[in-house]
Amino acid sequence: MTVNTKEKNKQGEEAENTLRMKLLLERYNAAKKHRNVWNTLWEECYDFALPRCSGFYGDLAPGQKRNTRIYDATAMDAADQLAASLLGNLTPGWSQWFGLKPGPEATPEQARALAPALEKASKTIQAHFDHSNFAVEIHQCYLDLVVGGTASLFFEESDPGNFSAFSFHAVPLTHIVLEEGASGYLDGSFRRLAITLDQLGARYPQSEIPPKIIREGRKDPQMRFDVLEAVLPNELVFDYTAMLIHDANNPVMLQSGSFPQNPAINFRWIKSPGEIYGRSPVMKALPDIKTANKVVELILKNATIAITGIWQADDDGVLNPANIELVPGTIIPKAVGSKGLQPLEMPGQFDVSQLMLENLQSNIRRAMLADKLLPAAGTQMSATEVLERASEIAMILGATYGRLQTELLTPLIKRAYSILRRRGEVPDIALDGRLIAIDYRSPLARSQGQRDVQNTLGWIKAVSAMGAEGASSINMAAAARFLGEMLSVPTELIREQGESGPSAMMDSLMNKELDITNMIAGLAEQTANHVTEALMEKLTSTKMPKNSPNPKSGE
Repeated sequence: MTVNTKEKNKQGEEAENTLRMKLLLERYNAAKKHRNVWNTLWEECYDFALPRCSGFYGDLAPGQKRNTRIYDATAMDAADQLAASLLGNLTPGWSQWFGLKPGPEATPEQARALAPALEKASKTIQAHFDHSNFAVEIHQCYLDLVVGGTASLFFEESDPGNFSAFSFHAVPLTHIVLEEGASGYLDGSFRRLAITLDQLGARYPQSEIPPKIIREGRKDPQMRFDVLEAVLPNELVFDYTAMLIHDANNPVMLQSGSFPQNPAINFRWIKSPGEIYGRSPVMKALPDIKTANKVVELILKNATIAITGIWQADDDGVLNPANIELVPGTIIPKAVGSKGLQPLEMPGQFDVSQLMLENLQSNIRRAMLADKLLPAAGTQMSATEVLERASEIAMILGATYGRLQTELLTPLIKRAYSILRRRGEVPDIALDGRLIAIDYRSPLARSQGQRDVQNTLGWIKAVSAMGAEGASSINMAAAARFLGEMLSVPTELIREQGESGPSAMMDSLMNKELDITNMIAGLAEQTANHVTEALMEKLTSTKMPKNSPNPKSGE
């Protein structure tokens, strides 16, 4: 009876997996229909701005020429410059572009105790980012964002013992299908992979690969098999499913599980009402890009005519144009009395093509912000000019930066904190925005606070000029702390309120070291109570997947 029970349970589990895969494939095909309407627009954008990543109507062969339609490279250069500018202004490598600070619900005592620990935690997370492949993969995402308007970054946890706990994979638009949730975020993802047999075994070590796939993979080690990974929201968690779809009629379950944080980070440049996918600067400049490309093509054709010329000859029965080669030393026969081969005179005209081309190229660079985000060339700028330029950049990218902060930076940092919190490398407190908040310190984020800094310094200077009575109204200590916060100065460099000197600071630091462990433990217990209550309310009836999550993909 025990054997029969096990067989029945196995059959029931297989039937449940089969039904689950069928429903997922139906949902994937429905989402793919909504995505396919973008293929024509994406193909045009990638053909002119990023031809190496096109292929929305079929996979391109390795080594295939992909820029045969390009005559003007202005859009390609502008796309590269904008992506590099986003990398340097949002997530610069080997630079502290974010931090952690006490949240609004933390008491003053908790804030003073938590600040050093959170500063250390932010440096730990930044070190893992710097030692991973984040800079490489996020740059590819920025290219997709600039050209296609939508980008997808899979944030996975690497195996223990690796140099970094993080592993990133930029998923091209040709391999991702997205769903928009009730909150307006792209929290549903279907990712298509083509991997070898060895990669199948390494990525899904607990899966049972069909014998037919094993035979084909051993016969050709470079043969690739199609895999579909789905990450879909389910109340407070995200369900993960991986299935082998090499044989579309007989899919095979490879792995299933759940994540507390979404490993698929999908973000957009700008979004139109009623649309799921984003729109890009290349889409805005596409008419000028295509026109400039055609103008250069016609200029090159006109140049060939100007160089080689157009010739005419009498049909005298002697001259055969098919046998004429216009090379030095050539003797061309002609009939007696005929004019022979004569150049056709071209009418003189004013050439406006170069003026049109310069105007079009200027419009392309302006639409793709190439003239705004790059460092200004020429003489060295003054402090006021630097401030004005930073303010202009912040104004231009204000709406886009707000969307990127919400859809990219916040989920990225929360996912990183969740992984390191489980590993015990950061404090065991939930990053919920109440007790712990995120402090953005990228160059673009700092530029938005430069105006407040300038206004504060101007006010201090003006009030100080009023004499002793005016200067007495300035709280210099509070002003210094405000400027330090606006300029993202590390907290350990700012003296806290009430500390009168070095001795008081040392006593305060010693007290912090004694109290911080108890404080973190108390906050962790408080956070755990909040999370437990929420889970009891919302996940009482939730049925979690039976299998363990993918070890290559996170929790």
